[in-house]
Amino acid sequence: MELTDKRIVVTGGSGFVGRHVVAALERRGCRAIVVPRKARYDLTREPDVERLFTDAAPDVVIHLAAVVGGIGANREWPGRFFYENVMMGAMTMEQARLAGVEKFVGIGTICAYPKVARVPFLESDLWNGYPEETNAPYGIAKKMLLVQGRAYREQYGFNAIHLLPVNLYGPHDNFDPRSSHVIPALIRKCVDAVDTSAAEVVCWGTGDATREFLYVEDCAEAIVLATERYESAEPVNIGAGFEISIRDLAGLIATRTGFTGRLVFDRTKPDGQPRRSLDVTRARDAFGFSATTDFSEGLARTIEWYKAERAATRAGIA
Repeated sequence: MELTDKRIVVTGGSGFVGRHVVAALERRGCRAIVVPRKARYDLTREPDVERLFTDAAPDVVIHLAAVVGGIGANREWPGRFFYENVMMGAMTMEQARLAGVEKFVGIGTICAYPKVARVPFLESDLWNGYPEETNAPYGIAKKMLLVQGRAYREQYGFNAIHLLPVNLYGPHDNFDPRSSHVIPALIRKCVDAVDTSAAEVVCWGTGDATREFLYVEDCAEAIVLATERYESAEPVNIGAGFEISIRDLAGLIATRTGFTGRLVFDRTKPDGQPRRSLDVTRARDAFGFSATTDFSEGLARTIEWYKAERAATRAGIA
């Protein structure tokens, strides 16, 4: 699909991933990009979704809008995470179908995989068990996009694809300690500890769980490549193809931020899924995506962005 002459709606386009997707589209020469804002289009309300499609008349929809957060946020708001993600996905895809949209790109989550799955995760294993309990409501809600897309393809010939990004990180991430994911949470804790000369930083869990991380700009490139080149109903993992323990991750972030104190692991807090690492063969073979950002370099960029934003905020307050 040639995108430069298409009208493209990017839901969640002002968010963490969305702003990078919009930038990737603009680099390709796309100019008719619509980024709906919640104040005008609440995607959990059907009249707002209908109005969005009337106003925007898109050819392509990239559905990134979601309610997301780390383990703590998922434990605190499981009902909200389930309901809002289901409603946004279901109504946005239905209105896209009714509006005759040419292609719908659904963005799922690695949280949809079974709690205990063989590593690396293969797309064919997606239905082989229940997700890890702390984020199951979110994971299952996002998984419904895959089910809906397949059903619509079968009955209506609707061109919906489904992508499964691994844990993301990078500039513009959410650093709010109440809802952030592990990398921004650890960066903030370590930077704060350096500033206050704290002796220790407390990390959730045992430190033994593993995760795979993908730099957000790489993810944005994968999403745009899939929009251009991928046409199958089969879901696609989007990742970097490696895993690191939370203990090693915390040590790396401590080194990068200059924190030299103790890293203490609070075993009363959950680890979440024991291991996460993706088989990324399908994305490479189907539309030519491979991650290009070195993890250490990506962390350095993220830390520097956070420090700059923090300094600017403090200067503004002062």
